[in-house]
Amino acid sequence: MNRAIIAALMLGLASSAASAQQTRFYGPDGRSVGTATTSGNTTTFYGADGRRTGSATTTGNTTTFYGADGRRTGSATATGKR
Repeated sequence: MNRAIIAALMLGLASSAASAQQTRFYGPDGRSVGTATTSGNTTTFYGADGRRTGSATTTGNTTTFYGADGRRTGSATATGKR
């Protein structure tokens, strides 16, 4: 997964999400590189072609990432005070 998308994801998941919302991501050339849709505690990522590229689920202070095939690819845990 692109680092810029992961950084944007972490910022998006840190804020409270209402019902489903969609965010579009752009590359340095201004072209769309994909979208992310958040519903509840799950964010699903789609490439510019509309195909699902992965997802992330946040529980407490831990976000778990999954690839396009649904397999767990890693996790991140926030620590410290905000």
